Amino acid sequence: MKARELKEMSEAELRQKEKETTEEYFNLKFQHATGQLENTERLPQVRKDLARVKTLLRQKMLDQAKAR
Repeated sequence: MKARELKEMSEAELRQKEKETTEEYFNLKFQHATGQLENTERLPQVRKDLARVKTLLRQKMLDQAKAR
């Protein structure tokens, strides 16, 4: 997912995306450990997507703190 698309999301949408991405990453790691994962390149992609989402959530939290 592109960072530009994520920046347009609200905080609630980002939290939902974080939850979905975390679950997907867990499932991919589980498949990889059991030898069922066919596309191993998906693991780093999902990890980077999760990092992007967490970064944007943190930025939104800091922006809210500055606004106070």
